[in-house]
Amino acid sequence: MAEEIERKFLVKGDFKPFVTTETRIIQGYLSSAPERTVRVRIKGDRGFLTIKGAGNETGTTRFEWEMEIPVEEAKSLLQICERSMIDKTRYIVPEKSGLKFEVDEFYGDNKGLTVAEIELPSEDHPFEKPEWLGDEVTGDLKYYNAMLVKNPYKYW
Repeated sequence: MAEEIERKFLVKGDFKPFVTTETRIIQGYLSSAPERTVRVRIKGDRGFLTIKGAGNETGTTRFEWEMEIPVEEAKSLLQICERSMIDKTRYIVPEKSGLKFEVDEFYGDNKGLTVAEIELPSEDHPFEKPEWLGDEVTGDLKYYNAMLVKNPYKYW
């Protein structure tokens, strides 16, 4: 069983000078239930199907399974997803120890929200927090993409 260990933060400063790559992402949910989400994503010109389980007590660790699928199949699956989509640009910002931050800048009903995540090899793995990183929101369900389709940032 694959596990994802990550921490999530709001972004409070200018991270863009440190970006190495950026990719536009459109994603929808076949299921956005908190105990299991099934996501369809088009990332650039590639399609993906992802299943995620509920997080642990701290919200840092959860089951994740992902498989690349043909982009045409992903486009078809997006047609049967729950009502709204996530539209964002993902920026990759290297962290000094070799890890990387994935910074998501949202559009549409979530415009104005920018969130950074860092995947870790263990929950207690140290990493350097750059000055543009804001408050930690790990485990706060309202910042999960599956929740942002139900309660977008513009309504907070």
